[in-house]
Amino acid sequence: MKLFLGVDGGQSGTTAVIGDETGRILGAGEAGPCNHATAAEGRAKLERAVSGSLAAACAAAGLDPATVSFEAACFGMSGGPEDKEAILAGMLRARRLIVTTDAVTALAGATTDGLGIIVIAGTGSIAFGRNAAGRAARAGGWGYVFGDEGGAFDIARQALRAILRMEEGWGPPTRLRELLLEATGSASANAALHRFYTPEWPRSRVATLAPLVDGAADGGDAVAAQIVANAAQQLAVLAAGVRSQLWTAGQPVDLAYIGGVFQSRNVLERFRALVELDGATRCAPPLVGPAEGALREAYRSVE
Repeated sequence: MKLFLGVDGGQSGTTAVIGDETGRILGAGEAGPCNHATAAEGRAKLERAVSGSLAAACAAAGLDPATVSFEAACFGMSGGPEDKEAILAGMLRARRLIVTTDAVTALAGATTDGLGIIVIAGTGSIAFGRNAAGRAARAGGWGYVFGDEGGAFDIARQALRAILRMEEGWGPPTRLRELLLEATGSASANAALHRFYTPEWPRSRVATLAPLVDGAADGGDAVAAQIVANAAQQLAVLAAGVRSQLWTAGQPVDLAYIGGVFQSRNVLERFRALVELDGATRCAPPLVGPAEGALREAYRSVE
């Protein structure tokens, strides 16, 4: 029996899915996050995440991870594939190995034919698209320093900036101060700021504060509502950037969204309204998740 592997490696977690040659999913497993692998610590995190998710998927499929071999394996990796391919090649046996971005595999699972646009808003953010001519384009995905607009980390960062301004007397009052100080165990916004610079508060943990901002917006906090609305606007702009590169005005396009930020009703409703304004963009959730999208790419690689 020929086996195929799809892996989604992201900043929030890693998921592996194993399928057989008929397309049947045999098992899936999850492990911790993996992102950049250039430093020794990053490489160790990547290896733990991949080996852990693969072992869990093998256990669910009744396979031995020490002896399992794949006809094809596809990895969709946050942060890009360049620093990971050699590491992954040494971690498993696969006749064909594809290492690409998480945006590529997310789109592969989002639509029936792998064409259209996917907007990802988890810890970070990116939009990616592919048209019928095979052309691909992206917008965003520049990382937390220069981009990731509308992602969960950015939402939490904007909330922290808002409470810093409030504390220093040059920003409006907001309940976000009370919520963030309680969540971080801080006595002041400045103390919370310093916590976010420590290893105890990596970006993935800071990103978990984003739902507090959404909850405050639901409760009528004007500052929180503006932050959430801006996140939806920025994600819609990323989608529009990809659309303009690959399709002409009026051409129908399927667009899907994925990531924890879209669990916010406030973000999702505003985002959908904005991207569907042109009357030609059809917005819907993905058909399957990015790990299954990676599995689809593994299948396609041997067709």
